[in-house]
Amino acid sequence: MPSYWIVKTEPSTYSYDDLARQKTAVWDGVKNNLALKHLRQMNPGDGVLVYHTGDEKAVVGVAEVTSEAYPDPKQKDPKLAVVDLRAVGRLPRPVPLAEIKKDRAFADLALVRIGRLSVMPASAEQFRRLEKLGGMK
Repeated sequence: MPSYWIVKTEPSTYSYDDLARQKTAVWDGVKNNLALKHLRQMNPGDGVLVYHTGDEKAVVGVAEVTSEAYPDPKQKDPKLAVVDLRAVGRLPRPVPLAEIKKDRAFADLALVRIGRLSVMPASAEQFRRLEKLGGMK
């Protein structure tokens, strides 16, 4: 049974459009211990929502995990891990954080509770609700 995740990225550094253009990417740069723990729990087939930080502050796209976590090939620190992601599709309408915070269905979502975390789990219901709010069929 797949798990569901939200990953955060600063769009001026790496945006969902970059992922969509490349089709697949190594998701790296995660350094927080809890975020790394979540990243290591990802498995191929898991669903991922991509959230843009900065000025946008919105869920903007859907991706899929295509590899298990493995050591970051660009870093010498064995604690750092990465996964491979594949772009699935941009949401027809970004879902802003302000809208997410107003919805009681997301009260326990880490995106609302732990704002600085860059990789976090979402329930299947939360994932599907965010897709629906973003206009995905």
